[in-house]
Amino acid sequence: MQRLQKRYQEEVHPQLMEDFGYQNMMEVPRLRKIVVNVGVGEALENAKALDHTVQDITTITGQKPVVTRSRKSIANFKLREDRPIGVKVTLRGERMWAFLDRLCNVALPRQRDFRGVSDTLDGHGNFTLGLREQLVFPEVDYDSIDKVRGMEISIVTTAETDEEGRRLLELLGMPFRRPGW
Repeated sequence: MQRLQKRYQEEVHPQLMEDFGYQNMMEVPRLRKIVVNVGVGEALENAKALDHTVQDITTITGQKPVVTRSRKSIANFKLREDRPIGVKVTLRGERMWAFLDRLCNVALPRQRDFRGVSDTLDGHGNFTLGLREQLVFPEVDYDSIDKVRGMEISIVTTAETDEEGRRLLELLGMPFRRPGW
């Protein structure tokens, strides 16, 4: 069992039951999945860019990503339907907990001038975060990357409101921006 998962069961779960007054333990919000998405627009001209991105995301998450393809043609972007334009990976279970632990405790604090992440959720208790570079993860070797790429990380919870989702992530160690920072 991952360290963060154990902390959720022993500390966070009881705290959430107390904070929101849940009657049933199944009402308590929990993490459903984490989706890591990288758009690789340059893959239209450079097919190797997609291979490097797949390798980087595999190194970061420990799971092989799926190559996403364009749904329709857009002439202004020189994009045709069904061309590979990105990669994504969905993490659940042990890998999800391990990734969230590394994200909160290692990767985010390594960002330059880091003052916390925005505490804006999507209205349903889910949180999406954008990173500008994959180098904040210590697994990525600086010499092996071909280009700095950003990524989008979506944390999907079972929370029904933003307040519940924010409290869940806060208790799990997400470094939200504090007022006055």
